[in-house]
Amino acid sequence: MSLDELINDYYPAIENALIQTVAITNDIGLEELHSMMAYHLGWLGEGAGPSATGKRIRPILVLLTTQAAGGKWQNALPAAASVELIHNFSLIHDDLPCMDDDDLRRGKPTLHKVYGDGIAVLAGDALYALAFEVIARSGSPEVLEEIANATGTFGMIGGQVADVLAEGKEITPGEVEYIHSHKTGSLIASCLTSGARLGDATDEELDNVRVFGSRVGLAFQIVDDILDEVGEVETLGKTPGADKSRGKNTYPKIHGLESSIDIALDLIEQAKNGLVLPGRETNILLSLADFVVHRVT
Repeated sequence: MSLDELINDYYPAIENALIQTVAITNDIGLEELHSMMAYHLGWLGEGAGPSATGKRIRPILVLLTTQAAGGKWQNALPAAASVELIHNFSLIHDDLPCMDDDDLRRGKPTLHKVYGDGIAVLAGDALYALAFEVIARSGSPEVLEEIANATGTFGMIGGQVADVLAEGKEITPGEVEYIHSHKTGSLIASCLTSGARLGDATDEELDNVRVFGSRVGLAFQIVDDILDEVGEVETLGKTPGADKSRGKNTYPKIHGLESSIDIALDLIEQAKNGLVLPGRETNILLSLADFVVHRVT
């Protein structure tokens, strides 16, 4: 089965879990809020549909790793939905004028352009709170801790703070690696380790999966940096060149485009070569790792 076929297999189950979570309610004051959340998730407004939702890579990583670790992927749907909610919370806030000031997301006007800045902040907050309510349904305190740690000060938010503080400044390659590995890599790694926990992974396998995820996550952000420089709005779904215009410290800025591609390719090879899970089905995880860099090669 190809990667595209696999994504198509899991996509309906993920969308159904998300739709049930962000159900439109008739409660006073909540109907519009849930409509905003649904808009950002790609279900409402002009251009709504699969092209506006993205591939749901993060939740798919949770489900695939659960299955690879000997569990039933259906049991991991709450955790899978939660990481997608967290990811979308971060995108809403990233797009705000006080952050990246983006007008487009997945080919549609960003949430704050449609509903206003203040409401967009609250819609993002609502997705974030809802995510942890959903994680609790996984029945695993370890998964809750895993995702919370990857999201907070030692993960995505901490990396984002470092990114904002570094804008317009000269920083070292080590500092840009720190920013990228935290603001993107940590959540992707937690998708894999959460899935492994919901399967039947040993402690040794969890450590192995964590290293794999951190390398794939860093490569994913490097590729995003590259696409921001060379991509087009039709394929990116957002305005290219935003990183350079804001003085962001990216891999292409620090290392150059060609070297950045080489670094991403090397990270993926390290990730694939280091993924040793005896007796587990890992081919699909390896294909997903390849997908990360094939967007620029």
